[in-house]
Amino acid sequence: MRRALCPVETLYVGQRSRAVLSCTLRGRLDIEALSAAFDAVTEAHPALRTRIVPDGEGFALDLLDEAARPRLSTRTCAAEDAYATELNTPLPVGGPLSRAVLVSAPEGDGHLFVLSVDHTVVDGHSGIALHNEIWERYRALAEGEERPGVADGTPGWAVPVSELLPEVDEAATTAYLERRVDEARRHPAELVAYDVMEPSAVEGRIEVCRLTLDEERTGRLRRTARTAGVTVHALVAAALLTTARRRLPGGEPRALRCLSPVDLRSRLSPPLPALVMVPAVTSHLQALDVAPESDPVELARTVHSRLGDFVAGDGPYHEMRITSEIPRNPTLQLATVIATNMGVVPGPRLPEGLEATDVRLVPAREQYFPAAGRSPVMACVVSFEGRLAIEFPYFTACFSPEFVRAFRDGVGAVLDACAAAVEPVPTTAG
Repeated sequence: MRRALCPVETLYVGQRSRAVLSCTLRGRLDIEALSAAFDAVTEAHPALRTRIVPDGEGFALDLLDEAARPRLSTRTCAAEDAYATELNTPLPVGGPLSRAVLVSAPEGDGHLFVLSVDHTVVDGHSGIALHNEIWERYRALAEGEERPGVADGTPGWAVPVSELLPEVDEAATTAYLERRVDEARRHPAELVAYDVMEPSAVEGRIEVCRLTLDEERTGRLRRTARTAGVTVHALVAAALLTTARRRLPGGEPRALRCLSPVDLRSRLSPPLPALVMVPAVTSHLQALDVAPESDPVELARTVHSRLGDFVAGDGPYHEMRITSEIPRNPTLQLATVIATNMGVVPGPRLPEGLEATDVRLVPAREQYFPAAGRSPVMACVVSFEGRLAIEFPYFTACFSPEFVRAFRDGVGAVLDACAAAVEPVPTTAG
């Protein structure tokens, strides 16, 4: 049984990108119950047990037979090594669009659960909801609760978001596309140069550099954003832009471009639940003049204002409708920095005796181009349980670990400086 991909979903087929969600656990874990929970979730969401196949001039989701559907894989080894392995293990071409792996420490009380899902059928919000749903079903099984099953054997295919968009004037969309192409031509993206001089001499691997904020530092950043009249996303985007500009030569302002993904689920009528397995995201691209000493708070206000105007109008719908034009006009999504932001999301609910000590969401893809010499810098921002983390995924044949660590530290320093400028830390007389 098949379901054709819409033009927007087809864009992800060539990108070979995926969402990698992980959960570090401590305590007692019932592997049989977790396996049953994963089976129940893939049964309820057929896209997770499909493969991508050619379909006329496009592609389709093809339901796998029982023997080929994804199952929970288990092994025993060090969690850090296992996480690196999962980041660098693609979902197989022609195979399932999801994979779940549980890695347990030799002593048995520490675990790492990693869920990988192809972006053709998932976005950040649905990936987080899916991850939590697996653990919700696990909790119910571990505590002996009944969980409703699938009503019948008919796949519940999700309708593509491109078919759920409100009607917009075609002439307006055409004009929007022409304007976007012209803007991309007039403001070509300034990209951060790779620091690996001989990429062929480096074993290219996906690695992740992470900036984590504890609850106190996260709270300060949120208060800073409120005081400045912007979102945390805008502050992070400004910190990324400032840090990127300092990696470019010269002291004059340069036109840098920031790409912000925009969630469409909450903007549809009725809103689309997070557990519907479709990519429901578009993007907003803006160019800003940035000098090495630009005020990050003022940059954040510009990012915030422009993004707010975009989502308040028909921009997100026009942007989704022109997605099929991106292969012909790749500059429509070419940016200096990419700042994703899932916002504040809940962690998994677990049964007594099992604790989640860390939860992560990292985007990964299978194609990198070291010979290009430069590319956007990506940062994935998410707040689990009141703690904000910024993940910087990169390819070691493009950027060195030292370079990305320095970039991460630069972003952290800018954010701390913003907090100090807007909300000075009180001093104690003594």
